[in-house]
Amino acid sequence: MKNIVNIRVHDCYWKYDYCCAATSLKILSEIFEMEVSQQIFSAVSGLSAGRNRLQCGLVQGMLMFLGIYFKEKDLEQDKIADICHEYVNAFQNEFSSIECKELRPRGFSPNDPPHLCEQITKDAIYFAVKFVYKVADEHNLK
Repeated sequence: MKNIVNIRVHDCYWKYDYCCAATSLKILSEIFEMEVSQQIFSAVSGLSAGRNRLQCGLVQGMLMFLGIYFKEKDLEQDKIADICHEYVNAFQNEFSSIECKELRPRGFSPNDPPHLCEQITKDAIYFAVKFVYKVADEHNLK
């Protein structure tokens, strides 16, 4: 699984120049064989987490994924909200923050090379995959 995540993150960043939120949503949807419409992918690019330096796009992409994925699994909206809240807390505990400005290596500078967050993206998506498997198992979902 880690190898797949590593390859797909690299492709999403360097071949397609996706933002981190779109990258996480794209890869998670591929791994869990969930169709996401082009309209959703267009909307995710509007999040632009790195530009406002607030909530990390890796968190945002996963929250969008969780909402879509678990709705397709027929979980109720309040349970999905609980799962999203649990994920934010888990991400915070694992990575020490959910804010882009704190997670991004070296912060922000006009001279930054592209895709500075590639490694943390790989780590975050792999973390997200394990989280989804854990939650699905807890709810007896296939």
